[in-house]
Amino acid sequence: MIETQENKQTQLSKPQQQQLLSAETRIAPTWPLDQLIAVNPFWGMRDLPFDAVVNKMSALAQVRMLMPVAFYLEQWQQEAISEQALQQSAAHYGVERSTSALLNWLKKSHCGELPHWHTLADLLDRYRSEHKMPWQEEISQQISQFCAAHYQQVQPILKQTQGEERLCLYRHWHETVSRDLGISIVMGESGLVDYFKALPTSPESLIALAVDTLGIGFNELSDYAHMLLLDINGWASWAAYERWQADLAQHPASDMRALLAIRMAWELVIWRYVSERHPTTFTRIQYHWNKQKLQLAEIVLEHKKALLPRLVFQRALELSYQATLVGQIKAQQVKPEGAREQATPTLQAAFCIDVRSEVIRRALETQNAGIQTIGYAGFFGLPIDYHATNCRFSRPQLPGLLKAPITAIQTPAPQHLATKRQQSGRWHSWSHSAAASFSMVESMGMSYFYQLFSKVFSLQETQHPVDSHIDSRKWQLKQGEHEVTVLEQAKLAAGILKGMGLTDEFADTVLLVGHGAHTTNNLHEAGLQCGACGGQSGEVNVKVLAQLLNDQAVRAELIARGITIPSQTRFVAALHNTTTETIILYGDVDIEVTGWLKQASHQARVERAHTLAITGKELSVQQLEQQFIARTKDWSQVRPEWGLANNAAFVVAPRQVTQGVDLQGRVFLHEYSAEQDQDFSQLTAILTAPMLVTNWINMQYNASVTDTHKYGSGNKVLHNVVGGRIGVFEGNGGDLRIGLPMQSVHNGEKWMHTPQRLSVIVQAPTEALEQIMTAHSVVKQLVENEWLYLLSISPNCNEVRRFDNGKWELL
Repeated sequence: MIETQENKQTQLSKPQQQQLLSAETRIAPTWPLDQLIAVNPFWGMRDLPFDAVVNKMSALAQVRMLMPVAFYLEQWQQEAISEQALQQSAAHYGVERSTSALLNWLKKSHCGELPHWHTLADLLDRYRSEHKMPWQEEISQQISQFCAAHYQQVQPILKQTQGEERLCLYRHWHETVSRDLGISIVMGESGLVDYFKALPTSPESLIALAVDTLGIGFNELSDYAHMLLLDINGWASWAAYERWQADLAQHPASDMRALLAIRMAWELVIWRYVSERHPTTFTRIQYHWNKQKLQLAEIVLEHKKALLPRLVFQRALELSYQATLVGQIKAQQVKPEGAREQATPTLQAAFCIDVRSEVIRRALETQNAGIQTIGYAGFFGLPIDYHATNCRFSRPQLPGLLKAPITAIQTPAPQHLATKRQQSGRWHSWSHSAAASFSMVESMGMSYFYQLFSKVFSLQETQHPVDSHIDSRKWQLKQGEHEVTVLEQAKLAAGILKGMGLTDEFADTVLLVGHGAHTTNNLHEAGLQCGACGGQSGEVNVKVLAQLLNDQAVRAELIARGITIPSQTRFVAALHNTTTETIILYGDVDIEVTGWLKQASHQARVERAHTLAITGKELSVQQLEQQFIARTKDWSQVRPEWGLANNAAFVVAPRQVTQGVDLQGRVFLHEYSAEQDQDFSQLTAILTAPMLVTNWINMQYNASVTDTHKYGSGNKVLHNVVGGRIGVFEGNGGDLRIGLPMQSVHNGEKWMHTPQRLSVIVQAPTEALEQIMTAHSVVKQLVENEWLYLLSISPNCNEVRRFDNGKWELL
């Protein structure tokens, strides 16, 4: 007899609701392909210590947050882990052993599969003797295919009008699965569809019924729900993105509860079906099911014991890198005799804090002693949405953490140009849709074959049609229906200049250098763009800011705010193409400046060439440039650049602290002077925004390496687009894949990113850092729970202290 919903509890208590909400908020969002930004996949668990999450995630869902034993042994052999750091790390964990004993301990540590919590589907697959389709595989496939179809039918959450009812994910699924006779056929289980028909029609009732039927106690509910969501982590992450966007829009809504209900419905169906159709198997499953509910704490302790050796070596790796970096910074401060202080700058260039900017900044500074570079968040402090003229398209040009209050739009283009761009946009949209993969080629015949042939063999440059709207026309800034006033523009500009440390001394030419990447046939292209600009290039931001700072009316208002920009100073917008290392100028500069930029680009290419298997030293300037440009046009190129791979630290200090040090493109650099920030408001802004972004980047790269199955998107050669922009499948099914493709972190022979937590080095008093932690819980959680390391460096750089266990330790 198929039990109906009336036979069981159908209401969840408020404490149970809170337990479910706790599980749901542990899932971090994933952004769509066209706005792809890096995300810390463990963001929802930052209130817990890093080590505790390592153990809990391993026990719940076999999530790997550490590397295999062989990796740490290799790091030791390559001297990336020092003996001193290893002993410091061991002491931190209360382990007292000699270095040789620690190495033997690591070698003998548990490397096989540890006991972990199992879903009912997993238990059924383990105890079924007959050879049939695995339940776990079918569940993932069915839910994933349904979600892909559902989200292509419904309107995005932010585009709905208030009061409009949104198609319920769970009800839609229940209607679909209740008619799907194919599941019974695929699984070889007759009458299975009847069990789906008998399920409650509301997600809350379903969850209440499942919790009661499966005997999920209050203390296990949150972990059980979290485990189920991790089982469909890709789509759970998409639901978390919808929730994030709805919260920014101040219209809270989410499909997370409905998605959890769908996954729990499968558990309930399995329980009922197997108990009635396969009673012998059910008895075995029921025994292990009830047993494991009582053993979660013991299982977590077993994982803790097994993973401790790797945690010791992981921390030792991170401390070793910190010691090396701090040593380089200290050595840089020793000035040779006769060294002169830097004179009035000949050229100033503000770059994004992105680690890829470090290489070209260092190269540019070697061109002339008067060149000063500055690090600042790549959206340049402009909280804007870009709205393309002559169409309805808009996109955010700021970090995903924020909502844009200002819209940037250019004055209208000539009608003939607007028509051409709209046609190009429609063609681009159609030609990139899933349905067009065959029908378009058939419709266009040989004419489209010629286009494909020419793109593959002549390496033509391609451009998204929206970006073709951006040109040299004047920008308008609007807040709602009103234009942003000159006074408001000046206030915005003053905050940006203070953040960059540009308040007293200005060169005649100040470059505002955003960055972007150019690749072809790359679904994850947005992930190589400026994350601070919402996964877009920084072109819009630098052009708007240059207009703002060159405006005489704005400059007049700035004087009243204590900032006088000399009349001869001119701000010039520019864009650093991180794939080719070319700097594109959107204004005129002296020929000498042009020469410096070209030579800096060449030096950066030479430095990067070996990582891309290009023999840079044997090629001329032009030949090397062409090699880099060719990678951007090649449809078959799976590794056009390494993005932010191998990021390891974030330095918040004047550029003089790191200038001259080869940071190997591993360090985010943000300009900051504590002397000019008496109330530490600028430092607060840096630690509560850019630092969070760097943590997201660092942890996404780490997770994409340590667990490529759960938090990486697999082989990009096999990717298929889902919903036009939502994400990708690897092949034609399975869960929605999130994170970085394997090719973004591995070169075919070795990892190009070393997973280690970010080291944040700030030149500011420890008292100020503690005050900020006390006032901002997110910063406090990241530091005290060791999702990153916080270090304070003294004004003369001779003392560095690391925050550890509630106190500052001298390095």
